[in-house]
Amino acid sequence: MASGFTGERRVHLEALADLLPAYGLVSRMVGGEDPVLWVWHPRTGRQTIVFATPSNNGWQLLWSPGGQGSADELDRAATALRRTLAPDEQDHEDRPDPPGPLRPP
Repeated sequence: MASGFTGERRVHLEALADLLPAYGLVSRMVGGEDPVLWVWHPRTGRQTIVFATPSNNGWQLLWSPGGQGSADELDRAATALRRTLAPDEQDHEDRPDPPGPLRPP
């Protein structure tokens, strides 16, 4: 059963999904009425699921292992996701990569 937050949750996840290709990440919305964002790094093959949840400080984005970011700071969340999925990359500056061909694992 979908919660009353489904629409707002989807908006935050879609906004993050729109940014991820610039950070070298690929994503797909899954979950139907209870949306989550499946995110992966095409080179490493590492993947995670991102949840959006309301909190006292606004909407939070949560992913494993132990990642979190604010829906109000999507660029920082995208950078943190990239660090989670490609920890061995040296290029973890806060600027995005140029877009390139991305495919699901």
